[in-house]
Amino acid sequence: MAGVDRRMLDRIGDEVARATTIVRYAKGSAFPEHTHSGGEEFIVLEGTFQDEHGDYPAGTYVRNPVGTHHIPRSDEGCTIFVKLWQFDPEDQDQFAIDLNSVPLAADLDRPGVSSSVLAARDYENVALEQWAPRMTATLFGEGGAEALVLDGEVSLADDVYAQYDWIRLPAGKSAELTAGKKGARLWIKRDHLRTINVPSQVA
Repeated sequence: MAGVDRRMLDRIGDEVARATTIVRYAKGSAFPEHTHSGGEEFIVLEGTFQDEHGDYPAGTYVRNPVGTHHIPRSDEGCTIFVKLWQFDPEDQDQFAIDLNSVPLAADLDRPGVSSSVLAARDYENVALEQWAPRMTATLFGEGGAEALVLDGEVSLADDVYAQYDWIRLPAGKSAELTAGKKGARLWIKRDHLRTINVPSQVA
């Protein structure tokens, strides 16, 4: 649609795909009403995302299960991190959370990490984590893991990942990440890559 641009990060499938994408809505742009045949989750990175259900400012994490529908738009423009076709159809928990106000608790197994579970399911675990400055921790999930840097930065070997950079690890892989001098706030999803279903190519 005019005014709506996307950058694909990960895609499995053809026209209908299991996908992870950055989507940018220009000021005043909109998208037609559609149903989430495979579910949708997104984080508003910049601006305000809107639909007929309300306004979602930067920092909002939204889960729209299989079968939900809406008419998205953005009056002022926005950028969102979106994941499509990654829901279990039985998971019908729909919600929106302000990540800027989620209370965090110290992780007793990982000194320097504070976290909050956003969604715990049989097929995935989603959490918000705050890492202390210059601490090192392992990013791992038996069924894969990914991390989106919300604030601060982390380094992996000689590479530095700053705000809105994304890291994806397949099932069984791990990585040692070190937070930057100001620490890092991360959105992390684990164990969702154990089984990857390719969507049926029916719009």
